[in-house]
Amino acid sequence: MEILDEIYANIKKYPKIIIHRHQRPDPDAFGSQVGLAEIIKASFPYKEVYVVGKDFPSLNWIGKMDDLKSNEFNDALVIVVDTANAPRIDDRRFNNGDKLIKIDHHPNDEPFGDLMWVQPEASSCSEMIYDFYQHFANDLKLPAKAANALYAGIAGDTGRFLYPATTARTMLVAGALIAHGADAAGISRREDQISVALARLSAYVYENLTISDSGTAYVVLSNEVLKRFGLTEAGTSAVVPLPGKIEDVKAWAIFVEQEDGHFRVRLRSKGPAINELAKNHQGGGHALASGAKAADTDEINQIVEELETITSTN
Repeated sequence: MEILDEIYANIKKYPKIIIHRHQRPDPDAFGSQVGLAEIIKASFPYKEVYVVGKDFPSLNWIGKMDDLKSNEFNDALVIVVDTANAPRIDDRRFNNGDKLIKIDHHPNDEPFGDLMWVQPEASSCSEMIYDFYQHFANDLKLPAKAANALYAGIAGDTGRFLYPATTARTMLVAGALIAHGADAAGISRREDQISVALARLSAYVYENLTISDSGTAYVVLSNEVLKRFGLTEAGTSAVVPLPGKIEDVKAWAIFVEQEDGHFRVRLRSKGPAINELAKNHQGGGHALASGAKAADTDEINQIVEELETITSTN
């Protein structure tokens, strides 16, 4: 594939490479970022390779971020992984390098960068990074730390292989990563475990979830509710898949209030596409997993009505 050859040529060319990912990272963001960095470090030990963005203690088991001065971006190759649009890139110095490459598996609705490799059909960006490694397997090395990071990313974005994004290719890649040292059982345990506070919030979600006859479900998590459980908005991602465990639910929305009063909207579906709905409300994403924003209760009600229309006609 020509684009892979171009990316590889640039990786070989630049002595300094800085890898970014999106804000509010998930395991795939960290996994693809750290996985790619570890592949390059092992294959080209004389290069300077850094990962940047805000550190998240909950994901430090995958890897830790580097603290760089702004002048260290001079003449560097910058690679952004798992990020659909430039405003979501963590560490706003991504444009300070010499060249910018985008590697992503979200729909390419907002292109950026000098080179772009985008595959929306991939289960995760981590799967794409493995494909990149395999394409140049005669020249690249895949250490156990990279395998662990990439497996974590794939497991995270597929819901530990429960989501429709999981394909035969995904399972082959997962097996190959295990063969390279990924701790599959340990990663699954880490991604599945939750705190006591989250367990109690999970009970609240199930107790307060509204489910319509057509299969639309939603719950609103206000600042007052989060405070009651001793949690912040950043710690609520574990409850997002919960409505999908209910047999009668087709698609659902989790509304999480932000400090300024607006709501972050997490949209998920078992079949009907919900990304166009997300685009109508300052968001976007995959057909079955998207995010959006709601300014107030009126917009929450509007989103629920639109989701109801989708589930009632599918």
